[in-house]
Amino acid sequence: MIVVDAHEDIAYNALAHARDYRLPAWEKRRLEASDEPARAGLATVGLPDALLGRVAVVFATIFTAPRSATPQPWDHLTYTTPREAYRLAVDQYDYYQRLFDESERVRLIRSVGDLNAVLATWAEGTEMHQHRQGMTLLMENADPILEPRQFEEWYARGVRLVGPAWQASRYCGGTGQPGPLTALGRELLDVMANFNAILDLSHMAEQAYLEAIDRYEGVVIASHSNPRRFRGTDRHLSDEMIRRLAERDGVMGIVLFNRFLSDTWAKGDPKSDVPMSVALDAIDYVCQLTGSAAHVGIGSDFDGGFGAESIPDGLDTVGDLWNFGAALRARGYSEEDTAAILGGNMLRKLRQALPQA
Repeated sequence: MIVVDAHEDIAYNALAHARDYRLPAWEKRRLEASDEPARAGLATVGLPDALLGRVAVVFATIFTAPRSATPQPWDHLTYTTPREAYRLAVDQYDYYQRLFDESERVRLIRSVGDLNAVLATWAEGTEMHQHRQGMTLLMENADPILEPRQFEEWYARGVRLVGPAWQASRYCGGTGQPGPLTALGRELLDVMANFNAILDLSHMAEQAYLEAIDRYEGVVIASHSNPRRFRGTDRHLSDEMIRRLAERDGVMGIVLFNRFLSDTWAKGDPKSDVPMSVALDAIDYVCQLTGSAAHVGIGSDFDGGFGAESIPDGLDTVGDLWNFGAALRARGYSEEDTAAILGGNMLRKLRQALPQA
């Protein structure tokens, strides 16, 4: 049994906060003891932690954001034009390439063959030093795609998942900025379908989300989205949106950010106000609503502008994602359903979308 984390901003942390993914979280915290936690939060992500916690596959993002009038932790990765977004995205892609070149413990997943090779290192009987982590590249916010047909370039680089929005983009409405798919957005979905890429619906405005889930013929997920039942904003999925995702055999990854799990928690509040049981409640809510454990997984978004002080009590680093297994079993989930939620559901979507070789 392994964990798949469907959303980690690894390149963002490296380029915006000089965080070396190869270092454990505790080492990053030691190095950042002066001022970094105030900007980015206490680090939770590191390759050693992930390997200890059996996080075998990660959807690693290429993240850019439109420039904001107020300071943000990701200010180094903001843009005003598509060409600037493209340049920032290429910088992140280059970071991943260096990571793959310099660490034998990490591998880019471009095909089913790559995925199988990674999973083989976690087979029963393998030793700890043999384990490898696979990364599938997810573009969060499609503005770096200069025009729809240019997605072919990004696919050749290894991008296999695209979320068209963060806030609104040239392709659709997004978080806090409602709207439909644009003409460019519809064209982008058609191009993505030609490559059987995965459409990530997270951050898409509800109108765009519902249009896309009907229009897109390929695989769909919501890599890091929570039920609106737990946080009543447009960033989260209504019951209708969750049901429509399940009807398409989609999977949503639960975000482990207290502000996305509670309507009352605010930055600076004790993390103990949101125990790990609330995250389990969110998982269970999706299972009950859809009548199955097949449509939910984990999309932690760890270190995505917040840190260990802002995640559920009982969790400290990415290595603790493994603890969801015991917690789900304690709630009566079968071994099969537990394995599906920890990673199997997201693996199913990958296998449906990735080329064979």
